[in-house]
Amino acid sequence: MSKTNITPQQRQLDIDIWIIGLITFAVFALYSVFSNQFITFMKNENVSVILKLMVNAVLQFGVAGLGICVVCLIRKESFFEFGLKKENLLKSVLGTIGSFIPLIIYVFASGQFDGYRPLNVTVTDELMKSGIFIKIVGTIIIAIVWGFFEGFNYVVVCEKISQRYPSKYKWLDWGAIACTVVCILFHPMSFSFWGIVEIIVTIIAIYGMLIVKKITGNAWGCVFAFLFIWNAI
Repeated sequence: MSKTNITPQQRQLDIDIWIIGLITFAVFALYSVFSNQFITFMKNENVSVILKLMVNAVLQFGVAGLGICVVCLIRKESFFEFGLKKENLLKSVLGTIGSFIPLIIYVFASGQFDGYRPLNVTVTDELMKSGIFIKIVGTIIIAIVWGFFEGFNYVVVCEKISQRYPSKYKWLDWGAIACTVVCILFHPMSFSFWGIVEIIVTIIAIYGMLIVKKITGNAWGCVFAFLFIWNAI
């Protein structure tokens, strides 16, 4: 279909996808340019852990969360429209766990498992040494930014792309493919044996959870994955 023949809804979806993409890559590019300064800042023992967490959270949210929030505000779309509901919640969670089983096996088989720690990010260990109030506030921030928004970001982006480029096939979804490719590109890659295995199991995990969301219509499985699997092992 040529650009002159696209519908108003398709044009709107194109704009939505561009907004999300530009915001995401702009923040990621900003991090890439100042990565050395950021790393130095995060290692500075004289900086409070809550300040480190806030700076890290702002960058993380900019990459996975800000774009979809801007689009939903512009379109007056509720998050609940994207599958945050009770129906099929258990099926969504169980299906997502199934998609992540190869990744979990890989973590154990490659010797990377050093304990199950949900919501484990760069500053978690330092955060756990802080007072109870800082621990609670910090854990809530991590749960929202690295748990909810990182998982839900995939849901919204996938939905927008899938609506723009629908597939006739149940197990083929262009939005899920695009999100999976972006996930692989945004994370460090290695072409060693274990590196290639990691890429394969990551593809199965991300594509699988998005297909589960498509089939069940429930997005909580994706959020569950980033709360209790992706950032936990």
